[in-house]
Amino acid sequence: MLLWIAIILFVLWLLGFIALPTLGGWVHILIVLAVIALIVHLVRGRRAV
Repeated sequence: MLLWIAIILFVLWLLGFIALPTLGGWVHILIVLAVIALIVHLVRGRRAV
């Protein structure tokens, strides 16, 4: 699930970076959140439920 969140945030960041460059640093918050979600996903790993 965190992997999907990271992918969605990355895509939103990419769209915001290309379509709305006037937002400046605010759009980079999305990439930071995506990286954090990806790191948490990798650290947790896939555990059996």
